[in-house]
Amino acid sequence: MALSHDDLWPRAGGWPDAESAPAWDAVILGIPAFRTSLSPTGTHATPAAIREALTRYSPTVIGPGEPRDLNEVLRIADAGDVADPDGPAGEAAVRARVADLAGRSDLMVALGGDNSLTCPVAEGADAAGLITLDAHFDLRDGVSNGSPVRRLIAGGLDPHRVVQIGIADFANSAAYTRRAADLGIRVITLDELRRRGAADVVAEALEVAGGGSGGSGATAGHAGGAGRGIHLDVDVDVCDRSVAPACPASVPGGLQASELRTLVRALSSDARVRSADIVEVDATADTPDQRTVRLAALCVLEMLAGRAARRDPS
Repeated sequence: MALSHDDLWPRAGGWPDAESAPAWDAVILGIPAFRTSLSPTGTHATPAAIREALTRYSPTVIGPGEPRDLNEVLRIADAGDVADPDGPAGEAAVRARVADLAGRSDLMVALGGDNSLTCPVAEGADAAGLITLDAHFDLRDGVSNGSPVRRLIAGGLDPHRVVQIGIADFANSAAYTRRAADLGIRVITLDELRRRGAADVVAEALEVAGGGSGGSGATAGHAGGAGRGIHLDVDVDVCDRSVAPACPASVPGGLQASELRTLVRALSSDARVRSADIVEVDATADTPDQRTVRLAALCVLEMLAGRAARRDPS
């Protein structure tokens, strides 16, 4: 069904091609990885579904302060998809494409795809720190959507600059819990997150992943600014199954949609977050109202809103 048109109510999405200008504030890139997933999945269909869902929303942030149209405040581009991103050759293509886009933008956002893409995206962005919003540790051996954090650490990422938020009971094993502790990863369980609140947890996560470098109050810089940053991995299965039924591993009792959106915007408002991904949504398994895909699209907009907030002194 065609969406209505109103000149006074612009729609999100439909951003220009990334090659139409040399530099951007934010660029989205589809990475339809799915072949190494531990569960059968149709995540390869999700980047296109997120783009379609974006058009159901306005790019306007109401407050605080004056309303801001993200399309007017930020230079946003769409770099299309990386074809066949699975396997060694596919991951090499992802790293190369991300490296190019990260060098030309302040924030590079990958639309997944399963969680395996976190490894080549963070490597391509040359991330020095990692924050995950995830119910799971992702420290498994081998190459799969259950192994990106272990692979990044094996590749040289300092585990003391890894923060995992939302780790859930009954979604992990004792062995991987011990592995995280032995590596020195800062684990903030779902219970701890709810006990402390989002603002306190976000502040600690940015301090740890940022290596104590500060920067949460930094103003926006030039697109493609120098310096290694933090990668933000948003695994939507950190959410309650009622709001994320299209995530194969989501469980009852996870985050509510509003909680995830608050965390994503707060983390993305920090200048050190230079790359991000949104993963583990299987668009082919969503409900008829597309609630999971629409939440993923809103996470894209929350990332952009976080970026825009850095430009608003109010």
